[in-house]
This record gives sequence, structure tokens and C-alpha cells, in this order.
Amino acid sequence: MLPETAYTLLTPDMRMCRLLNGLWQVSGAHGPIDPSRALPDMLAYHEAGFTTWDLADHYGPAEDFIGAFRDALTGRAGAAALSESLAFTKWVPRPGRMTRQVVEAAIDRSRARMKTETIDLLQFHWWDYRDKGYLDALHHLSDLRDEGKIRHIGLTNFDSHRLELITAAGIRIVSNQVQFSLVDQRPLARMIPFCQQHGIALLAYGGFAGGLIGEAWHQRREPGLSALTTASQRKYKRMIDAWGGWEHFQHLLRVLRRVGQRHDVGIGAVAARWVLEQAAVGGVIVGARLGESDHRAENAKVFSFALDDADHAEFASIGGGRDLMTLIGDCGDEYR
Repeated sequence: MLPETAYTLLTPDMRMCRLLNGLWQVSGAHGPIDPSRALPDMLAYHEAGFTTWDLADHYGPAEDFIGAFRDALTGRAGAAALSESLAFTKWVPRPGRMTRQVVEAAIDRSRARMKTETIDLLQFHWWDYRDKGYLDALHHLSDLRDEGKIRHIGLTNFDSHRLELITAAGIRIVSNQVQFSLVDQRPLARMIPFCQQHGIALLAYGGFAGGLIGEAWHQRREPGLSALTTASQRKYKRMIDAWGGWEHFQHLLRVLRRVGQRHDVGIGAVAARWVLEQAAVGGVIVGARLGESDHRAENAKVFSFALDDADHAEFASIGGGRDLMTLIGDCGDEYR
């Protein structure tokens, strides 16, 4: 099992594992997942202490997997075991008129697929800020929370300005899911100060850059498109190119390797640890290739050490790369 430091209270009533099992990997963009192998793997994640799941309504069968997992966990350990597991889903609607009926129908679909009366955390995403319907949707979600269909409301890839507007509108938000890594440090500019002030946690993805931040890519020549075998790798390679290019990225990997050797952990563990130790970060999302690969023991090492002054001096030697706030914009702007 994981140590107590692997958990945090996202809210007073939700004890979350700080490494979340990300189910984007089952969406189809990373190859097929065999459900007969995925379900036993989900139970193994839970039993190892990785009790928190990140998913979305559009991640293929992810919500259905959670429903099957809940049934299997109940059958194995009893209904009380469900209280140890958290499932954070997303609602990603097309912009348009957000009536109570539209919003509630979407939430009811997710509840049915996940086989739960109450969604632990509903993370809301909106594609087009020019359409102010996102505020209507969030007000309806707040009503559904108050009625018990949702425990808490979070956001996904909202920028700092919109987060400020939402908070000013009186909508209670507990989290925002954004890209955050040693390559993409945009949350440090505006997002984290605001979240600290308002008690909002960040759920960070991209900390491993789709696996590119790892031993397998250390001292490797720059890959061509054919060598990037997943949608995640292609996505984060573009981010690396924007940040500073492959040579600068290799310098980052060398630094991470030196730090990891001092702590007897791998490159990925150091990268994730750096994100976890940033202010306002509640957890880091790690993609789970259910039934295909197992990195639980390696990921658990994230909680076996803490970064020290010598480590931070190493990170300072990397340099900042290009200013992604200027090139791309604030958190989530790459999706708009």
C-alpha cells in the first residue's frame, strides 16, 4: 500500500490519492483496450492504494469501466469499499444553449454509466469563451450539486481570467485540471496565485509528457512522427518543440536522471514529484494502460522522497526555455 503522504483531502469529504489513474488511454487514441483484462487491472490499482480515477464522458468506455469496476469492487469487498474509491469524470459539451434539461440529461447519463447516485467530482470543460453559456451550465451544475447528483464541481482547462469570472459569479469550484510539467510551467504565472487565494486545487496532467519524460527517451535522437506511437506522445512532442526543442529537452532529462540517481528513483518519479511539490497542486494524473502495462511500483516511488535544495539547484540549471505564456497563452488556451 501507499504511505499516508500519498493522499490529500481535496475537500473535507474527499480523500484523494495524489497520483490519479488517468483513463484517457481507453479513449481509442492509444490503441484498443481489452475489457476482460482492464477490469482485473483496475482492482489491482485499487488494492495497491491508487484509489482515484480521472475520466470523461468522451473517453470511449471509461465511464462504463468505472461502473463495472464499482460492481466488481462491491462483489469482492462489499459496498463499504466504494467509499475508498473516487471517480472524477468530465462533461465536455458542444457550446450552445445550456438549459437545465440539457445539463441534467448529461449528468444523468454519466451517473447511469458509472453506476452511482452521486458523481464525486464533475469537471466541466468549455470550448469557446465567446459563448457565455458556460456560466449557465455551471449554475445548473451547482443546482445539481445541491440536490445530491454531484458532490463537487471542478473545471478542465479553464484559463485564469475565466476562473476569476466564475468565482466572482458565486460558483463554488474546488479544482481545475490543467497541463503542468517541467516543460509547461504556465500555471506558475497566474493560475497558482489565484488558486492559492481561493482554495482551488490544481489537478495536473502532462507531468510525464506522454511517457517522453522517462528513461526510454534519455539520450535518444529526436524521433520522427512514425516513432511516436500514441496520441499523447505526438501531443507532447509538439509542446517540447514549442518550449525549446529536442536538445533542450535532452538536457532536462539528464538533470532529472542525476536527481533520480541521488534518490534511487527514475526520471518520471522526479518529474512528477516536482509538480506535486508546487503550490496549489492537489494531484498529478498518470495515464493507465489497463491490461497492457503496469507501472504501479515505479509510480509509488514518487512518495518515497522529497526534493531538496541540491535538486532545485539542478532544476535551475535547465533554464526556462521559451515563454509558453506568450507563445500559446494561459492554461488551456491551446484548446481554443
